[in-house]
Amino acid sequence: MNENIQRRLVLAAARKIVIKIGTGVLTRKEGGIDLDCIEELCRQVHELGERGVRVIVVTSGSIGTGMHALGLKRRPKLLPELQAVASVGQNHLMIAYENALNRHGRHAGQILLTREDLNDRRRFVNAANTIRQLLRMGVVPIVNENDSVSTDEIRFGGNDELAAQVMHALKADALVFLSNVDGLLDAEGRLIDVVDKVTVDTLQLDTGEKSALGIGGMHTKLRRIQEITDSGDPVVLVNGKTPNIIVRAMSGEAVGTLFCPAPKRLAGRKRWLSFSAKACGTISIDDGAMQALVVHKKSLLASGVRSIEGQFSQGDIVAVAGPEQQIVARGITNYSSAELDAIKGAKTSQIESLLGYKFYDEVIHRDNLVTLD
Repeated sequence: MNENIQRRLVLAAARKIVIKIGTGVLTRKEGGIDLDCIEELCRQVHELGERGVRVIVVTSGSIGTGMHALGLKRRPKLLPELQAVASVGQNHLMIAYENALNRHGRHAGQILLTREDLNDRRRFVNAANTIRQLLRMGVVPIVNENDSVSTDEIRFGGNDELAAQVMHALKADALVFLSNVDGLLDAEGRLIDVVDKVTVDTLQLDTGEKSALGIGGMHTKLRRIQEITDSGDPVVLVNGKTPNIIVRAMSGEAVGTLFCPAPKRLAGRKRWLSFSAKACGTISIDDGAMQALVVHKKSLLASGVRSIEGQFSQGDIVAVAGPEQQIVARGITNYSSAELDAIKGAKTSQIESLLGYKFYDEVIHRDNLVTLD
């Protein structure tokens, strides 16, 4: 069997997938929703469902759809205007999905998320549980960023990142990116069939793909693809306008570009620490502590802490920076920034005398820490 075909069979084995559909695929050149596109997407979702594949759709298009409904020719720039347009467009978008799925005896379940929803571990788990329940009920979850309430501080910055976060939350088996290009192209414009690992050179293959109504692009996709494949999950990038493209890809057919997963799959909690949770501050460590964390997979002790940046409390997520200020890990701190400032560089046996108490030997326990290799 051809090696590339063999690698693509990992997609055929997937039982739970995330499909991300971009604005450029979802909308017509003259504006408004491409209803034929949504009909074809929902037909394929139903066909996959009949095969036992559960599908979560991450959709863009609320702003583009709202612009068309309101007669706007240019994408608004001010946040309140974008929020208002999105609130109109989201309604039209969900009606289109519901009508298309109804023709196959299915329903659409709307899930609107902000960055803040996934920063918090409890809300992250609750969102995942809601989507899982929809799947158990046979409903197709339609996920979008909550553009009508998001602010610059909590926006995902594009639904490519949202799709990656949904993958992490649900521990899905594969991600299908529906774009307006046939896949990843090399420097000569030739389609790349399989990418074994996303490298620095891969990230340079930016085709400039971007919708006039959207905010994403190929470079953004490649960053998210790198994150997902490094976590141990496959991604396939295909042209969303090609008929039956999702079914073909998930059947193992050589369409688009397959990005192969890393051999080891990252656990759900580690994914949240790595990609979903927002760091409240940074702990800088010395070379010895970096070796202990990265090479020997040990906990972080106070003796290895050099300095603290930002204000944080016990239980917050923090980034860990090495001697060259490169971020080498993220984790849940057992001590606040004020406490750490008092005990940095100290031996574990000295913590109680410095603080008057000692709750933990470790600043960050190994179980609550993930290294960014």
